[in-house]
Amino acid sequence: MDETTKWLILAAGALAAGVVNTLAGGGSLLTVPLLVFMGLPATTANGTNRIGVLFQNFVSTMRFRKEGLDGIRQALPVLIPVLVGAAAGALVASRMSAEIFRQVFGVAMIFLLIPMLRHSRPRPADPLEPRSLFVNTLVFFGIGVYGGAIQAGVGLFLIAALARSGLDLVRANAIKVVIIGLLTLVAVPIFVLQGQVDWRLASALVVGFGLGGELGARAAVRGGERLIRPVLVVSVLAMAGRMLGLY
Repeated sequence: MDETTKWLILAAGALAAGVVNTLAGGGSLLTVPLLVFMGLPATTANGTNRIGVLFQNFVSTMRFRKEGLDGIRQALPVLIPVLVGAAAGALVASRMSAEIFRQVFGVAMIFLLIPMLRHSRPRPADPLEPRSLFVNTLVFFGIGVYGGAIQAGVGLFLIAALARSGLDLVRANAIKVVIIGLLTLVAVPIFVLQGQVDWRLASALVVGFGLGGELGARAAVRGGERLIRPVLVVSVLAMAGRMLGLY
């Protein structure tokens, strides 16, 4: 496979992943394996993928704001624990061997199914404060550690946590893309300093993820929960199938 073909395939995969990431989460389950298939070690694939994810969430945040959904203000109460966790998680992941990373990735994906399978319709509540401050801090610190270390599927964790706070799925997505964008911004320099970014392939991810983020945010606002909820279900089932070795 020549380099141009690889670039185009990766950009197309990133476009699909960007839409899924914006509507739900788990899009990196497509792009990280694609990067590994193209010859990158798992740790470098993980670091390279962050470049596209960072750009996608920036684009999605801007689109949600233009649609009247500014997630920045509502994200503020949980940013400190998330960002501290992201830095710790990225540092740990950047120092793992590729084989250990693959094993941790697999186990983490299995545990990711639990909060999503238990997800129910959000209840009215004060956004971001359904629990005690201490518990809320621990929850979002843990999400930050996971997002900094592994990234793939962190959006599903965030939607579960935010919906538990009483937010509808559209607003939860608007807040989610802000949080993921910032935690990725914290994690990226660590992977860059470790030499775990392939910039040529990252350019394909930027193009694909960016377009996917724009399309996904538009679809989320226009389709609402009727569109987002089925995408969430499909994301969880796809993740379960991968972990069970069905494909």
